[in-house]
Amino acid sequence: MQIISTSATYDHAGFMAAVACAERRAPHSYFDQHVIEDPEIGYFAIDEGDYDALPITIIDRVVHTVPGGMADKF
Repeated sequence: MQIISTSATYDHAGFMAAVACAERRAPHSYFDQHVIEDPEIGYFAIDEGDYDALPITIIDRVVHTVPGGMADKF
């Protein structure tokens, strides 16, 4: 796994917690789960389905993506 961090201090535990959250949610979602890096609060996971289209300010801070696990095609 490649870790891309733009902040001066890297919070490995926070990153791994956000990845774990995204991996838990992904199998039950149609949408990708993204780990976002925020300089003030650290790392957090979001569901792409919570947004109509991800704003560029969020896209620029995506450091990891877990594909959604549910398929809408039968």
